[in-house]
Amino acid sequence: MNWPHIFTAMITPFDQNGAVDTDTAGRLANSLVNHGSDGIMVAGTTGESPTLSDEERRSLFYAVKSHVPDHIPVWVGTGSNDTRQALSWTRQAESWGADGVLVVTPYYNKPPQYALVQHFSEIAKATQLPVMLYNVPGRTGTNVEPETVLRIIDQAANLLAVKEASGNIGQIAHLLDQVPDHVKIYSGDDALFYPSLALGAHGVVSVASHVIAEPLVEMLSAWQTGDIARAQALHRTLLPLFEELFRLTNPIPVKWALAQLGWPVDSVRLPLAFPDDPRVFDRLGHLLTQALGLDLSAAKVG
Repeated sequence: MNWPHIFTAMITPFDQNGAVDTDTAGRLANSLVNHGSDGIMVAGTTGESPTLSDEERRSLFYAVKSHVPDHIPVWVGTGSNDTRQALSWTRQAESWGADGVLVVTPYYNKPPQYALVQHFSEIAKATQLPVMLYNVPGRTGTNVEPETVLRIIDQAANLLAVKEASGNIGQIAHLLDQVPDHVKIYSGDDALFYPSLALGAHGVVSVASHVIAEPLVEMLSAWQTGDIARAQALHRTLLPLFEELFRLTNPIPVKWALAQLGWPVDSVRLPLAFPDDPRVFDRLGHLLTQALGLDLSAAKVG
């Protein structure tokens, strides 16, 4: 299994009629890889998965898979708050040739920890693909505790990774201390990528990599080669941008940022919407200009 260090949780482009724009999706995926992403996640939260039909998921996956090199893994988000639906999406993703599946904690219904063990185990046992558990209590209302993750791993041998987006560095440390070495832990927050690396995480499932992949790669490389001071400096420099990319609900800010770089992705599906006042993005534009060292008014699609 090729385990990326920088997985991009990819946005879903929509055309002027609101349909999934598979041409732009393919080109964007290729650009992400060329700029340093070594894995792509489609149909996740950043991809506005709750608004995608089964056919849109399929066409999005094929568009991305056909535009990236064979060695780049393309995973599909298949989580739901209905276990039966998650099973269906997982089986579909496997039939398409996905390299793995990302399964988010059930949202809204707030299952207890013992029920989470049953939910994730049932999904993992229904596929031969590697499974990444996605813990994001800020979106789902439920935290998957480290002890629960261990129980799921005991029951499902292909639960091989965790995207930890609790925002709790202590929980990340406990998780890393307890899980078997073969289970990869990913930061689910760009702002905690470096701190998670320092604790022993394998990588990040990133939103910021849409626009600043090279600095992320440089920070990772500095950490891997022992240049801790450089890694720390890059983290401090990028932190305001990481935070601003989540000032509004993801993926609204990152789609705005990509649009400033020339990508035709300046729309989201309801219930998300862009703000009426474009000044909301003034600080993001300033930070992006600083990070990229370019004039956004002259930027072109990369």
